[in-house]
Amino acid sequence: MNQSVIDSCAAFLTLLIAVVEVDGTRMSRDSSYDQFVCRIWLTRVALWSLLTMSTYGILVTAFERYFAVIHPIWYNVSTIG
Repeated sequence: MNQSVIDSCAAFLTLLIAVVEVDGTRMSRDSSYDQFVCRIWLTRVALWSLLTMSTYGILVTAFERYFAVIHPIWYNVSTIG
C-alpha cells in the first residue's frame, strides 16, 4: 500500500511538472511564493524525494522477499515473535 501511494504521488507530481510552466524572470526575494518556486518547485526536490523513497521501498521489499526464500525458518520465527 505504501509503495502504491508513493508511486501515485510521484506520477501526479511528474504530471504537474510537465504541465505547469513557471516564468522565473520576475521573481523577488521578498515573496514567500517566489521563494517556494525557486527552492522547491524549480529544483524538483519533492519529485526526487518521492522517486528516492520509491526506490528504497522496492529495495527493502526485495531484501525481505530474499530472506523469506533463503532463510524460511528464521524468517517465520522472526515474523511471528
